[in-house]
Amino acid sequence: MYLFKKIWKFPHIIYFFLLIILILIPSLFLGNITSNAVEITDIDFIGSATLPTGLSFQNTELGGLSGITYDAKNDLYYAISDDRSHKSAARIYTLKIDLSKGLLRDGDVIPVAVSPLLNKAGTNFSAGSIDPEGIALNKKANVFISSEGDVNRLIEPFIKEFSLASGREISTLPIPKKFLPHQNGKQGIRNNLAFESLTITPNEKYLFTATENALIQDGSEVKPNTGSPCRIVQYNLLTHQPEKEFLYLTETVAPFLNFSRKFMGGLTDLLALDNQGKFLSLERHFTGLGFYIALFQFDLTTASDIHQINSLLAVDTKKIKPVQKKLLLDLRKVDVLLDNIEGLTFGSKLPNGQRSLILVSDNNFNALQRTQILAFRLKIEAPFLRLLRRLRLVPNSQH
Repeated sequence: MYLFKKIWKFPHIIYFFLLIILILIPSLFLGNITSNAVEITDIDFIGSATLPTGLSFQNTELGGLSGITYDAKNDLYYAISDDRSHKSAARIYTLKIDLSKGLLRDGDVIPVAVSPLLNKAGTNFSAGSIDPEGIALNKKANVFISSEGDVNRLIEPFIKEFSLASGREISTLPIPKKFLPHQNGKQGIRNNLAFESLTITPNEKYLFTATENALIQDGSEVKPNTGSPCRIVQYNLLTHQPEKEFLYLTETVAPFLNFSRKFMGGLTDLLALDNQGKFLSLERHFTGLGFYIALFQFDLTTASDIHQINSLLAVDTKKIKPVQKKLLLDLRKVDVLLDNIEGLTFGSKLPNGQRSLILVSDNNFNALQRTQILAFRLKIEAPFLRLLRRLRLVPNSQH
């Protein structure tokens, strides 16, 4: 009743009919293309939990969690370890994360299973042959896993589909030639800066991955006060073929008390928000003392498709439209000591009905680091509802 009382008060009735004309009527002819578009309008930190380095679980060392994905049907999370089959066989951990109180605290994250990854022959991946980094779940209860390969040994990166039930490889997506390492060292991915990320759109038509830093033929890797031009790759999951590529520019980050002179960073994960090209991205930079970690929202719809460009250094990049991103959250403003955050996923619904977001850190199996899980509460709105709210045709919601 509130909505109709507001609408029929002048001049809101004018706004209402303008909305009918500008949005509702065109949608009949355009297939209602914006009906599922969403945007995150607010984000709140709701707690963290840690798992100690060296934690033994089912005869494996639990660590190196580089990517995470959520199984809403079973309320479980699957996290990929980036152990290159050195400590144990390449593997996925199943976690239970309790957000029933609307908060996350130590003790709320419990490992419940570990599943080795098996190749098509049904055997474990040999040591060093795999560097698993990204993970994304589909409705068939299969997971796609991305591996960065090993440039120094000319081991190619891959994206493979595995059965969760058996752990066995099902299919492999082709990698465009421009990404493959070459013995001349003049093209392809940089070592340990390749396919760190993986996400699937809600309608499961597309899978996206991205390079953590630039290809050798595209530009510089991340350096102090220097960003890097990454490539986002779009796969069609009906054909299992790569279709498009987009330019993503990482942030320019300054070093901070960098006595060790070690500086690294880049694009570590993606999360599809809808089927219309809206995403979250996670950037992680080690600045010398601590981490710069940030969440961005971005949109692919206005970005140039660069899949036919083999080298960005060989073209005028001023004619290329990169993805348009905006900062959602600088995690340095969160009241927690950050570790090496690399993965993100939507999580379970919170008691107030809002969606959660889960981030996870890769502890590098380093005694000075830990596996860290961060939880956030998200406020998500469709553009149409947001427009109505701005016109005060519907009341503001409460947290």
